[in-house]
Amino acid sequence: MPSVSGKRYWLVGASDGLGAALARTLVAAGAEVIVSARSLDKLEVLASELGDAASAVAVDIADAGSVAEAAETVGDIDGLVFLAGVYWPTKATEWDAEAVNAMFDINLTGAARVLGEVVPKMVAKDEGHIVLTGSLSGFRGLPGTIGYGASKAGIMYLAEGMFADLKDTGVRVQVANPGFIKTRLTDKNDFSMPFIMEPAQAAQEMLDHMRSTKFKKSFPTLFSLLFRVSQFMPDWLYYRIFR
Repeated sequence: MPSVSGKRYWLVGASDGLGAALARTLVAAGAEVIVSARSLDKLEVLASELGDAASAVAVDIADAGSVAEAAETVGDIDGLVFLAGVYWPTKATEWDAEAVNAMFDINLTGAARVLGEVVPKMVAKDEGHIVLTGSLSGFRGLPGTIGYGASKAGIMYLAEGMFADLKDTGVRVQVANPGFIKTRLTDKNDFSMPFIMEPAQAAQEMLDHMRSTKFKKSFPTLFSLLFRVSQFMPDWLYYRIFR
């Protein structure tokens, strides 16, 4: 079983929510973490709470220059966990171009900017661990998620392609697809969210996955089954159920 103890992980998108919870969980498991996001104040509070095993590096993943500078500051790492994301409920009937563009630019293109700084170095030394955060919403189109769901579907495909390319190397790739997590993002929803998890609960699921040899984990398990099975449903049935 892979271990995180003694490893150095860069967590991008760790100022609050799942990212901050995972930082706490990793440190408790013996890892060193570098927490990154745009809000340096929040990061420094978190790093101070975690003690000597944590440090903070600000980054704006919408800016390639900021990503390159942050990667240089972070230096050599054993692993990267990409958790950054923005979300606004958005329907095609009420298209919000600014929100949709931002969700693609942060959630998907932002990941590509960070990976572009990290992956070549890991490939060169034939060692490393990359964890991307997808979503159950990325399995198939859902109403009101034209920006978020599509960007997460892109992350999931990106992880699959990277896994295929790197599976015979020393660079390990994983993707985690959580359901609803109680954060400032899901607080925007005005609908019922089945099986919603606390950040600490989801962070433990993430850590368990990171310690496993599996490529993909979708959780909570029972809720995720609905989304996985939906991929095999005919369109007429799927859209009747999920409308």
